[in-house]
Amino acid sequence: MTSTIIHEVRDKRPLIHHLTNQVVMNFTANGLLSFGGVPIMAKAVEESGEMASNADGVLINIGTIMRNDLEAMIDAGKAANKKGIPVVLDPVGVGATTFRKEAIRQILEEITPTVIKGNAGEMAQLVDIPWEIKGVDSVGSGNSDEIARKVAEKYKTIAFVTGATDYISNGKELVYNQTGSAILSSVTGTGCLLGSILTACLTANHSAIDSTLAAASFYGMAAEYTEKQNGVKGTGTFIPVFLDALSFSPEQLEGGEG
Repeated sequence: MTSTIIHEVRDKRPLIHHLTNQVVMNFTANGLLSFGGVPIMAKAVEESGEMASNADGVLINIGTIMRNDLEAMIDAGKAANKKGIPVVLDPVGVGATTFRKEAIRQILEEITPTVIKGNAGEMAQLVDIPWEIKGVDSVGSGNSDEIARKVAEKYKTIAFVTGATDYISNGKELVYNQTGSAILSSVTGTGCLLGSILTACLTANHSAIDSTLAAASFYGMAAEYTEKQNGVKGTGTFIPVFLDALSFSPEQLEGGEG
């Protein structure tokens, strides 16, 4: 299933509208281009809704959100909902400040995300489950499958809880992904880029839960492949090889050949 979805997305070359973290825009754009999608990043209120109407999917990531961004995010989400294209919401650091909590509350009141993706600490905040966080990072531990189910049930969406094991639920089904590399957690923007590739995968003609699992599995496979390459010594050498690996087919990654 993963291979079928990845090839379908690449044949389509979907245009993904990003309202995302300013820290990671360049990395996200290059990663999606390597994968086979087309990025556009437009956060101005004057055009965000119109841009979403012309796109194949919308990613909303609150990593560096400011007050002026919120209206643009809601406009884009509404336009995407109206058009019937996928919306991915990444509630980065939602538990870190009152402002972020309020922003996510407003977004979820106004739009219906296809998938909500975040680490366990972020997702726990959405369903009032206590979880230790540090800034935008999750440092606690607990029952991630329960969090996934509760988020999916509460918001009528697919919940994608990222971690060493990814938990993906639609409120009834629960699926897992265990591909990946620990190095990903040491590179800024890898979670944000995953959101971009996930949005692209959701444009395939498959169920949202299957497309989410395909995105998680492929992304993890690319990271595993990258970590094994002789020239990769740490985070600095990981990044360029990882960007290359995102352009490979699942078959190439599984065979260890670029």
